Amino acid sequence: MFQFWKKKSISHVFVVQHHEGFGLSRNKTSDAIDTTDGYISDDLFTHERSITSTLSKKRLQIGFSLFFFVFFIFFSRAVYLQVIQGSHFHSLADANRYRVTRVVSPRGKIFDRNGTILATNTPSFLLSLRITDLPKDEKARDLVVQKVCERVGVQRADIDLLLTQYAKQPDESIPVLRNIPYESAIRLTIELAQYPGFSLNATIQRSYPSGSISLSHVLGYMGKITPEDSVKLASSGYRPIDQIGKTGIEKTAETRLRGIPGKITTEVNASGYELSVISKTEPTPGADIQLGIDLGLQKFIELQLQTILQTVGATRASVIAIDPQTGIVRALVSLPSFDNNLFSNQITTEEYQKLTQDPDQPLFFRAISGEYPSGSIFKPVVAYAALAEHVVNEHTSFVSSGGIRVGEWFFPDWKAGGHGVTDVRKAIAESVNTYFYIIGGGFQDTIGLGVDRISTYAKRFGFGSKTKIDLPHEASGFLPSKEWKEKAKGERWYVGDTYHLAIGQGDFLTTPIQMAVATVAIANGGYLTQPRMIESDIAPEKVQVENLDPTALRIVQEGMRQSVTSGSNRSMMSLIYPVAGKTGTAQSGIGKPTHSWFTGYGPYLNPTLAITVLVEEGGESTSAAVPLANKIFAWWFANGNK
Repeated sequence: MFQFWKKKSISHVFVVQHHEGFGLSRNKTSDAIDTTDGYISDDLFTHERSITSTLSKKRLQIGFSLFFFVFFIFFSRAVYLQVIQGSHFHSLADANRYRVTRVVSPRGKIFDRNGTILATNTPSFLLSLRITDLPKDEKARDLVVQKVCERVGVQRADIDLLLTQYAKQPDESIPVLRNIPYESAIRLTIELAQYPGFSLNATIQRSYPSGSISLSHVLGYMGKITPEDSVKLASSGYRPIDQIGKTGIEKTAETRLRGIPGKITTEVNASGYELSVISKTEPTPGADIQLGIDLGLQKFIELQLQTILQTVGATRASVIAIDPQTGIVRALVSLPSFDNNLFSNQITTEEYQKLTQDPDQPLFFRAISGEYPSGSIFKPVVAYAALAEHVVNEHTSFVSSGGIRVGEWFFPDWKAGGHGVTDVRKAIAESVNTYFYIIGGGFQDTIGLGVDRISTYAKRFGFGSKTKIDLPHEASGFLPSKEWKEKAKGERWYVGDTYHLAIGQGDFLTTPIQMAVATVAIANGGYLTQPRMIESDIAPEKVQVENLDPTALRIVQEGMRQSVTSGSNRSMMSLIYPVAGKTGTAQSGIGKPTHSWFTGYGPYLNPTLAITVLVEEGGESTSAAVPLANKIFAWWFANGNK
């Protein structure tokens, strides 16, 4: 054991006595230290060891605290990543490992009433791009994109635009080039292995084999879905690689035609290349659709109309043929037209500009979207209104001497010298303006209908509103009013305005399809029938013309029949079945030829077809519209009346 330190008067000699049991050596140290203590014992060492021990415990506590703090942070992060966000990161990991590729569903076919294919599908190949699979290095990415552009003939600016448009959809397949020929696709499949991000997909292309260009407006065409629509319609299963109906039946029946896409799940490596197929779900084909269109009639009208246009020097026209009992459209021709296969084949910029810059606007569906002054084919509706409102009866007559004068204004008949004594049937048959001036706006002792009542009856026959045909982009036409003129032109409504309205001129506008629907209502005994392109659909209920006056309607029918027997349509007397109709010649603008109109139906007593013909700037109706209508009836009675 340690011995006590021994005290001396001047200095202390510190002696450490080694105890052999502890294996310590003896050392001596002398110091001259001034002290008054009696002696220093082992308590000093005990105190020092106590301090050391206390410091060691504090260090240990701090160390353990730091250790547990760091451990807690790592443990908490692990819990967050593996438990709370585990499913999310598991999905991301699977996404890096597995890839779902869409399998386009075969689109439903479109047939005419006799089962002839109007729209079908053909196999095709599509070059697509997936942004997330492109090289991450900017230089490497630029090189890949440039090489692919050179290989397939795509402009670099087009790819850059796609990269910008779909930057927020990097995992989606983006269409780059469609309709790649089979031989090119085989070579390209091999070459694309060295271009990460690009791939070739088997898909389908829409084809329109009917050979009728005028059907392009009816059928419409497919087009790529826009980036905005691909996001908006994502909940409905649409993706950027999809196509969607843009116009015509392809648009209105999109949901039915499209079907349900399938999918293939594959395992991929880090570069996005497929390693194996994990699963596959077959697509569900879209539903087929049968139209009421008779392709034979459609082609016949198209051919005959082109001949008429060349004869009269016109370039634009519309023809609508409807079953007046069901509302089914048998033919719908609008010229000029376009080949919708151009759009199916990914139309070029030059081809599209040629269509859009054509002054005759071949992309414009004038049969349902064009708005025109009707001229005299509106007169049967005015005659019906006057009879129903008891402005006149079937025996009321007025003398037509060439027109009427109101103050300084003169309103002429189309026939110099007039038509003589005229009742309502003769007024319809010979299109006597004077008669309609009087029953429309009044004259001397006769109080006419006035603009409000004319408009009321026009609305009852479907004018001024859409017919709701199952095609997009239909126009509403226009019915003027006193309030409209005061607001739009800052002028009051004059009696001359009513005169013009009564003969289908002035500010009144109609679409060819509206005029066809009004004619159908006259033909079938007073029922408004919604026109339909899709024959397989359930027909909507017929709606009777409001407050129908059967007697007034019968007199109007007789007037339209008299138009054939002794009026302006006498050339139709040669048809094997009797028909009824009304001609019209409408002013189209100062210095321009008039529009040529005809509307009618047949057979007269049991009609199976109602026709409306418009030849824009075609001149006299007897030179353009009537000859065409005559040929259409003849074809129908010989071929389609079944």
